[in-house]
Amino acid sequence: MASYRYERDIKEEDLRPRARRQYTRRERWNNWWDYNLKWVVVAAIAVGFVGYCFIGQYFFTVHPDYNIGVVAPYYLPEDTVDALQQQLAAFGEDLNGDGAVNVTVNVYTLDYSGDDQSDTDAYMTMAGTTRLAADVQGALSSIFILYDPAGFEENTGALRYLDGTLPAGDSDSDWWNMVYRWTDCPVLTGLDLGSYGPDATQNGTGDSQEYMSQFYVAFRGAWNQGAADSIAPGEPLWDKLTAGAVSTAAAE
Repeated sequence: MASYRYERDIKEEDLRPRARRQYTRRERWNNWWDYNLKWVVVAAIAVGFVGYCFIGQYFFTVHPDYNIGVVAPYYLPEDTVDALQQQLAAFGEDLNGDGAVNVTVNVYTLDYSGDDQSDTDAYMTMAGTTRLAADVQGALSSIFILYDPAGFEENTGALRYLDGTLPAGDSDSDWWNMVYRWTDCPVLTGLDLGSYGPDATQNGTGDSQEYMSQFYVAFRGAWNQGAADSIAPGEPLWDKLTAGAVSTAAAE
């Protein structure tokens, strides 16, 4: 019986092992790109995204030296907020060494009056409560500008007395000993805040100083070392802004 080799007409040279092809450097490079191009693209996108976030976070984002919280039942006019940030910065210091003094005014919309609210107002209050809680818990703001200091203190218990002492656990209802009226402070009433016009949150126009005259200012207290360290840089700014102030606040 003929062997399988002869039946299939297999020649001698067909049985010899073929020499392994030696690819050139260019061919090896092209093959590598053919198999790995998609992963290179994915990696490039990931690196680019991380780089963009890093650069945006550290080079193009303004890092405030001071955070000041404003708590009111409505948004402040944008022109007034911008003027406050610019004017208050003149009394601060470059704490983070970026070459500029930046003050960020964070507005929290909360209505402590207890009046019936629309669904929109209730949503704003809920969002404001959440954001303010994060501020208070993290000791972000050392200075607060308050429309309703009684409601603020009742709900947060975050303020200290004007002499720097902390209220006892059962005696924090005398909020008027913790605040100055805006109009009590010669430095604040002397700020050039200009006027405000219609914006995305309100349609009115008016004088920003007159607008701010209905507010109070206060400094938050610190009941632990972490909070004390966080708010300490705000002390010199507070002293400058309230220089010469005599409180006329009283129970209402």
